[in-house]
Amino acid sequence: MQPIGVVLEIAGSGSQVAIDLQRLSECADDADPSIAMAGQVGSQIKIRVANSWLLASVRNQRQDRKAGSILANIDFLGEGMEEKLTGKLHGFRRGVTRYPVPGAMVYPATTQDLRQVYASDGRSSVAIGKVYPTRDIRAGLYVDAMLGKHFALLGSTGTGKSTGAALILHRICEAAPEGHIVMIDPHGEYSAAFRNTGVILDVSNLQMPYWIMNFEEHCEVLLTSNGNERQVDADILAKCLLKARQKSRLAESMGKITVDSPIPYLLSDLSNEIQDAMGKLDKSTNSAPYMRLKNKLDEMKSDPRYQFLFSGMLVADTMSDFISKIFRMPSNGKPISIIDVSGVPSDITATVVAVLSRLVFDFAIWGREERTSPILLVCEEAHRYVPSEKHADGNSVGTILSRIAKEGRKYGISLGLITQRPSDLAEGVLSQCGTIISMRLNNDRDQEFVRAAMPEGARGFLDAIPALRNRECIICGEGVAIPIRVSFDTLEEAKRPASEDPSFIELWNKTGGEEDIVSRTVQRWRSQG
Repeated sequence: MQPIGVVLEIAGSGSQVAIDLQRLSECADDADPSIAMAGQVGSQIKIRVANSWLLASVRNQRQDRKAGSILANIDFLGEGMEEKLTGKLHGFRRGVTRYPVPGAMVYPATTQDLRQVYASDGRSSVAIGKVYPTRDIRAGLYVDAMLGKHFALLGSTGTGKSTGAALILHRICEAAPEGHIVMIDPHGEYSAAFRNTGVILDVSNLQMPYWIMNFEEHCEVLLTSNGNERQVDADILAKCLLKARQKSRLAESMGKITVDSPIPYLLSDLSNEIQDAMGKLDKSTNSAPYMRLKNKLDEMKSDPRYQFLFSGMLVADTMSDFISKIFRMPSNGKPISIIDVSGVPSDITATVVAVLSRLVFDFAIWGREERTSPILLVCEEAHRYVPSEKHADGNSVGTILSRIAKEGRKYGISLGLITQRPSDLAEGVLSQCGTIISMRLNNDRDQEFVRAAMPEGARGFLDAIPALRNRECIICGEGVAIPIRVSFDTLEEAKRPASEDPSFIELWNKTGGEEDIVSRTVQRWRSQG
């Protein structure tokens, strides 16, 4: 309980302390890992103010040549009451009510103190790893606070990002086995991890009805032209699509419908409407736009790769079944649906993700009267779907995911973004994430981007981002009591995603059966299945 330094200067967000070099080296030999780290960058210290303890984290250090001590800038994290007899800290809470005065003594924070700080305050939480530098304090995430305000998981390739995501989702599934989680998986990695706790949907069993798309998504799939021609094509498609939808028996019983209403229609009806409109004498343009639309529609109907979307079997009114299947309602103990879009043709991948995201949003809006459960939408490789302005390609998926990020909270939708390039994400989307889980980021631009999105008190932790080990992360925001550095638990083999890096030397030393491998691969490639 000997002090290690003294407060020199107090400012609102950060202040300065002087630390005694001799005391630092004495602390370094202590058996308690928290005291051994005291005064180092990223460690915690405490300062007594009246009858409470203020907790702060050390942001940086530099030598003070004149006084022979070390000057360090600190960020205040929160305060806890002091027990009268033992001097221990208890009842920790975020924020500062009274600041210390210059000259106040600085003490190292012990593991016992940190246990009080990180102890769950009664809110439901899931444990995902150990708090650094302690050996036994469990790091918990407050699930309600984390999902209620969205979260982002960031990290360069190879830092254990996919395994970290799988670990967090497994823990949430264990805590809430009747949950509703939809995960967009662009590489087919997660099907191995959630085979027992979820439903895997890919092109073979997704069976997504084409008529569930709204007008904008129809345009993305069916229009091939640009500029003024695109507007002409869109006007023709709007008229013909509305007429095709109105021919449905369901539409007759409903009265007023729009071009966006998810009402089943026959592709042949749409094709016939385009044909009829082309034959009319009073049409305002030549026949080229009609032919473009008709040819694209015929091409998609006959292409086997689009069977999961444009199959003739999908005209029945299966909307309720489709939504129940995707949103896991009821979940029957399998709360997560992994939507593997790796087999979807690349030109409509973004549209398929847009449809699924929009369904989540529309379902929440139209279900406000009901007692619907919240839905978590997790988007892997998020920078592909919500790109920043300079990478934007005008897809509807960016618009809908940005809207979910801004407004989803009100309707009970949570968004989880997983990306390795935060700097390529739309800026507004990352700033809407209340909890940021950052693993190692190697790129300077990405680090700057995360620094801008993180709250003020976590600045000291941010400097550690380039120095994190694999399977270590820094978590700050709503989901944790104070910013923490965590080493993730080890996941069992069966629960890990299929994202292991190949061992080149090992695989390049094996031989045999290459001809069969090539012929089988070519066979699958040709049949596109």
